[in-house]
Amino acid sequence: MYKLTKSFFFLFSPEKAHHMVMRSFSIVNKIPLLGWLMKQSMGIKRVKDLYDWQGITFQNKVGLAAGFDKDAKYLHALKALGFGFVEIGTVTPKSQPGNPQPRLFRLVKDEALINRMGFNNDGVDAAVERLKKRPPGLVVGGNIGKNKWTETDDAWKDYDICFQKLYPYVDYFVVNVSSPNTPNLRALQDKDHLFKILSVLMEYRAKQAILKPILLKIAPDLTEVLLDDVIATVKETGIAGIIATNTTISRADLNTSVDEIESIGAGGLSGKPVKQRSTEVVSYLSAKANGEFDVFGVGGIHHADDAIEKMNNGAKMVQLYTGFIYSGPGLVASCAKALKQ
Repeated sequence: MYKLTKSFFFLFSPEKAHHMVMRSFSIVNKIPLLGWLMKQSMGIKRVKDLYDWQGITFQNKVGLAAGFDKDAKYLHALKALGFGFVEIGTVTPKSQPGNPQPRLFRLVKDEALINRMGFNNDGVDAAVERLKKRPPGLVVGGNIGKNKWTETDDAWKDYDICFQKLYPYVDYFVVNVSSPNTPNLRALQDKDHLFKILSVLMEYRAKQAILKPILLKIAPDLTEVLLDDVIATVKETGIAGIIATNTTISRADLNTSVDEIESIGAGGLSGKPVKQRSTEVVSYLSAKANGEFDVFGVGGIHHADDAIEKMNNGAKMVQLYTGFIYSGPGLVASCAKALKQ
């Protein structure tokens, strides 16, 4: 069923198809019989595999990575699809349109995407209003970033604004300093800038009644020297862990023609081509953690075996994005079932 559905929606631009699919599923999900029939036809089911992490109970270990539901518009539908947790965002203090379209591209031969979305979102206040109506039983993370026009030295202020406003409404936080699509954002992976951001957030967190975990999302393109700097900062600030990894700027070993890649231009590459490097980073971080922080694995998970591979290399939980688009909604349950076994 999903192959037929995918063929139809792949006739449209990726960004248009994304919103068409999620709006359609959201509508159908509200009609019990139709929602049940759609889930049956696509092999969708919820796999319960209760897992406690940092005082939070997850329904299973398979989450949706940030970028798919930037504005917390589709949480009810995503819960119905079986996700154990959903990460909204990246959210910025003020709304911004992101980069000009087209800005999302399929590489079908590689089962990959290139995006240069540019943190398009409605802003943190709009996200808060939607989160007030979030579905019960679904763990929600808040992925936060800076506005495009904010100077690097002032970036910590943007993260602090989003953190404080979202704090009552999400279960955990992710600091995104690794998207290649916001000017100078990756410079925030520098040790001094990163320490400033994380220290400010941890200081606010320490004053709260509930200590919500903070993770850091990093790029797959960091060298071991830079990874070691990140590890040192994570341990020094005491945050809960690292999400490995975001999209890559590499274009190595693709099946898509060079001409097509060059015509697409800049952006972050996700999907199968990033799987190996993502797993290498997960493994490296896990080996260096010494129990002081945890690692979530994301990147190139298109089959249950890919999720198992991430876990075998030290990931505590996994997240999907591009594999969810290419392999379909059934991927969520198949991964959750495999990890449960």
